[in-house]
Amino acid sequence: MSSSSINGACKTSSRSTHAQAILGPEFCERLSETKVLLVGAGGIGCELLKNIVLTGFGHITLLDLDTIDLSNLNRQFLFKKKDIKHSKAMVAAQTAGAFNPNVNIQPIHANIKEAQFDIEWFKRFDIVLNALDNLDARRHVNKMCMAAGVPLVESGTAGYLGQVQPLLKDRTECFDCVPKPTPTTFPVCTIRSTPSQPIHCIVWAKSYLLPQLFGEDEDGTDELDEAEKQGENAEEIAALRREALAYKAVRSALRSAQTTEDVAQRVFKKVFHSDILNLLSMSDMWRARAAPTPLDFNAIQEGTFSIQRPSNPSTTSGSAQTTHFQPANGHVNGKTPSTSSSSNGVSGLRDQRALSLHDTLELFMSSTNRLAERLRKGEDTISFDKDDDDTLDFVTAAANLRSAAYYIDRKTRWEIKEMAGNIIPAIATTNAIISGLIVLQAIHLLRKSYAQLRNVHVQFKPTNPLSTSTMCPPNPKCGVCRDTYTTVLCDPARVTLSELVHGVLGDNEREVSVYEDKRILSDPDWDDNLERTLESLNVGRGKFLTIVDEDEEWGTIVVALSILPPNHPSDGPAFILPSPLPSPPRLERQQSTPPPAPSRKRSAPDDEIVEVGPIAKRAKTDTNGTASIPNIASPNKRRRLEEDGLLMLSSKDDKIEDDVIEID
Repeated sequence: MSSSSINGACKTSSRSTHAQAILGPEFCERLSETKVLLVGAGGIGCELLKNIVLTGFGHITLLDLDTIDLSNLNRQFLFKKKDIKHSKAMVAAQTAGAFNPNVNIQPIHANIKEAQFDIEWFKRFDIVLNALDNLDARRHVNKMCMAAGVPLVESGTAGYLGQVQPLLKDRTECFDCVPKPTPTTFPVCTIRSTPSQPIHCIVWAKSYLLPQLFGEDEDGTDELDEAEKQGENAEEIAALRREALAYKAVRSALRSAQTTEDVAQRVFKKVFHSDILNLLSMSDMWRARAAPTPLDFNAIQEGTFSIQRPSNPSTTSGSAQTTHFQPANGHVNGKTPSTSSSSNGVSGLRDQRALSLHDTLELFMSSTNRLAERLRKGEDTISFDKDDDDTLDFVTAAANLRSAAYYIDRKTRWEIKEMAGNIIPAIATTNAIISGLIVLQAIHLLRKSYAQLRNVHVQFKPTNPLSTSTMCPPNPKCGVCRDTYTTVLCDPARVTLSELVHGVLGDNEREVSVYEDKRILSDPDWDDNLERTLESLNVGRGKFLTIVDEDEEWGTIVVALSILPPNHPSDGPAFILPSPLPSPPRLERQQSTPPPAPSRKRSAPDDEIVEVGPIAKRAKTDTNGTASIPNIASPNKRRRLEEDGLLMLSSKDDKIEDDVIEID
């Protein structure tokens, strides 16, 4: 057999045989040269990395900021127990690299929002695949891809549900074309004073009590100031301010190595007894709701504590209801027996076992002492982490103790972990389905088969588990993909804001405002920053400058900043403008409301209608018949002045009854 036939046989029997048969040899050859950026190495990212490696994508950059946790191992199959606490990107690249030695995988353990990953960096890739789990990072990658003109495939899962969305500038809508729902928030007074649901108590324990005792938040004044601006109950806010000041002594005791008292008991009495008594002193607050019951430390320890829930304030009967808080495992407020046997086999599981009130108190004391010991050993602050047993135990105990005081159903440790950690149940099968669909849409984008692009949804319908929809065009009012993007290479230490703006606008000078994210840098009436360098304004590589036309005649220009090339001479220009300069579209002016059609009715005989030509204007005369100063202000000018709170008079003798400030 000749050597050529042997080589041909080897090539036919290689690992890419099936891919070549499905995709064609020419496209497979292109895939081997394709540069793809995969952002995220979690549930979707692990499955997706395996898929693109086996498909034959030749050059893969894998970026992820996270490290591996124990809870990842049930669905992220590229990791093992020995990999816990190691970089996801590094371990995933090492594991998946063995699947196809012909593929080059470059792992990066970093945040995709870092300045080094600018527009020029994104332009290196032929396609970007998102496998992210948070909205902020998704929006950032979407904007970078729109600015760089790189195709993006967006994806996400939630339990048995999932979605894949291919995005391409000027052809499809982008991720921000459709507004996303904002996270649920709760009023401060509801969380701090009048909870009515388990989630209120959990948010209080996680976002208020834990930071107040062990974190950076010493008084929470910013949150209270904002609540006061929103018009929440002023009396409640004043009481909360006094309560916040009292926490300083408790914080000091938790951190002091010389403390001889039982600090955990002191925290309990402060939070669940004294603070509740202070709230009860505000009788007006409890006219329409049941007042909470202060918790008794000694009575709970002895197993004799019970709560007398007041009758509904809206009813006329004065009877009270005794609440014993019998949990699912059949034990009341006393100690739970040590045996873990149960008919349903659930109570033996630590996370899924409902605790008695006594056990909840013991968990609160234990977790508080553990966290205090960590502070004394040198930790500056401690924040909540769903995989940190100490903080999770503290939030579980504190939330359930508060629930008991307010007659709210208590939750197991597992339920609180889900709610406090914002855990959406992840299904490995859903991740696998979504990862396969991502590769299919990526192939359509690389082939430029735009007519084949589809939004794909995995839905919980056995008769129709997959649904597809054609791509929608860009939203003409989108503030991301409808802007005109350009890139300027510069040295921020030598370039002023004025030089950059005038350079980008070129000969098309006009009145503009300049923004960096939500921060205004200049506008026609405020030019203090124009002669300052970009560096002094904290604007540099990876940032965007947005130039907005004040007259709304031209579209918005977004300038992406990047660094000068390495071979740029030191005495060369401080910035390099794009060629050609950006040319934003001229905006269509909205049609004003047409004037009403003239009436066809004949005027009454005593009506006197005088038609005045547009040029000749009758001068206004005073009481003596002397012509006054002519009205030189146009109606548009008058309207703009009135909007600014100014009033233009027709003559110096005009009288105004209201109080005004005269301006020469």
